[in-house]
Amino acid sequence: MSALDKVMKVANPVASALYRASGGRIGGAVRGTPVLLLTVAGRRSGTPHTVPVGFFEHDGGLLVVGSYNGSDVEPQWFKNLRAAKSATVQRGSSIEKVTVRVAGRAERDRLWRDVVTRQGKGFEGYAAKTERVIPIAILTPDKRS
Repeated sequence: MSALDKVMKVANPVASALYRASGGRIGGAVRGTPVLLLTVAGRRSGTPHTVPVGFFEHDGGLLVVGSYNGSDVEPQWFKNLRAAKSATVQRGSSIEKVTVRVAGRAERDRLWRDVVTRQGKGFEGYAAKTERVIPIAILTPDKRS
């Protein structure tokens, strides 16, 4: 387990609890990027895991970016999203079910250029720190819920 993994293992539950208790008033944005709580089933265990994640609104959906601060490994929560078809998000005090789709390379490149680097601070720096292509998932409100 990397040092970053160890920090996140402690920090994420604390940040999530503060976010929930305050309806997003505490932890609702980081460096100007809005934050939501993402709950997704573990790809092996099926156990729900909740993490605070920055997001961008785009075309009626939400974009989440698996940057992991520019680490060379994909974050566990994004690996879980890849395996999931659905998740739950909390934005402020509002909770909704969403469908999950990971952007293909061409779409990801367009979203990265047109949305992420224009609206988010620090993401270009994350990309410069790693050889991997930082993935983007599109979360769309689940009309069935």
